[in-house]
Amino acid sequence: MDIHLVKRRGHIHPFDERKVYASCYAACLSTHMDSQNAEKIASKVTNDIKKWVKNRRKTTSDRLFKEIGKVMKGYNKDAAFMYVTHRDIS
Repeated sequence: MDIHLVKRRGHIHPFDERKVYASCYAACLSTHMDSQNAEKIASKVTNDIKKWVKNRRKTTSDRLFKEIGKVMKGYNKDAAFMYVTHRDIS
């Protein structure tokens, strides 16, 4: 089943787990975490988020963002802080 994200301006994009992984990985690295631990946390968060979206046909990008931040906080509070506070506002 395809999961669709409703973006801020109303357009729809398919859910891309690679973007979840990449943003989590980048947040981990920004806390000066070594790449091996960053990979572990990014993988764990991505797997948790894939389970979270599994029963949804669509969700908003904002709701997904908040859920990623919440899940990430359970693994590393500093990385979660970086993820939440350094959101791309473009």
